[in-house]
Amino acid sequence: MPQGVIPSHMIETMVTQGQISISEPLQDDQVQPASLDLRLGHIAYRVRASFLAGHRATVAERLREFEMHRIDLSEGAVLEKGCVYLVPLMESLDLPPEIEAVANAKSSTGRLDLLTRTITDHGKEFDRIVKGYSGPLYAEICPRSFSVLVRPGMRLNQIRFRRGHAVLDDVALTNLHAQSPLVSGDAVIQDGLGFSVDLSAGRNGLVGYRAKPHTGVIDLGKIGAYDPADYWEEIRTDTQQIILDPGAFYILVSQEAVTIPPEYAAEMAPYLAMVGEFRVHYAGFFDPGFGHAAANGQGSRGVLEVRCHEAPFVLEHGQVVGRLVYEAMLETPSQLYGRDIASNYQGQGLKLSKHFK
Repeated sequence: MPQGVIPSHMIETMVTQGQISISEPLQDDQVQPASLDLRLGHIAYRVRASFLAGHRATVAERLREFEMHRIDLSEGAVLEKGCVYLVPLMESLDLPPEIEAVANAKSSTGRLDLLTRTITDHGKEFDRIVKGYSGPLYAEICPRSFSVLVRPGMRLNQIRFRRGHAVLDDVALTNLHAQSPLVSGDAVIQDGLGFSVDLSAGRNGLVGYRAKPHTGVIDLGKIGAYDPADYWEEIRTDTQQIILDPGAFYILVSQEAVTIPPEYAAEMAPYLAMVGEFRVHYAGFFDPGFGHAAANGQGSRGVLEVRCHEAPFVLEHGQVVGRLVYEAMLETPSQLYGRDIASNYQGQGLKLSKHFK
């Protein structure tokens, strides 16, 4: 049986066949080349702490332990910074025995430092949906830097389905890079394709942004509406290095321009923990066609969402901070990122989320 990531046209078939159930009609742009956007339902539960259901319980059963109060999202409601919420999603699953899934935050969600993870009944890991899972899906949402206004139907996370194991090992990745360059410059291939941070300060010394600690609410339904200066501090350097502050959140950019050929998908994974006191990237999916010439891209930088941990840390230009893990598609998608669909970040460089001017 062929193995690989399930493409857009097969995801639509899964909806038709009831393997993906939807409580409200599928939106035209909800299916992405290698993933499905998940939509918030009508109620949010404020909970005391983040939790997993565990193999003996459903989420609803555990929710009775941790629920503080519930919030009707129908007219819009604010999810406050520093609080944890659980929202039932409009999508649920009845997967065949050979199909599993992985979820992740969407790009715009990650760029707002909006920690969003998917949990399931009997689940023992965040964002991992076991083979043959049948049941509801929930989004756990914890705004870290900004309070946000949400409504039903908004899409903060996405899900990618796969059959079998189709991750490219280093030999296969090296061969693919030789056939179709995956990255500008030399490829650092070790457990995936390594990428580094760009602190060369080509544009007026600007290398990134740091979230301001005390800001207004961001309405996630407003696109291009907010002045970056009200929410972000510009980070500039002429030394090709910056010091990350503990607890602070940064938007930086990769030095390399990345390409995802149409027959592949990729996921961004953190680099080894021992290289520094920080975490890179909440939003990990790269769709087929990202940065690829066939999809009107000439290589696109990876935006890095960086949170520093306990100690101040010196980050230097060219330091390897993460890796891309490539997987084969089960079939080439009928649509590609940036060509057939409106894609906010094709050809991107250093860029805040779509909510900012």
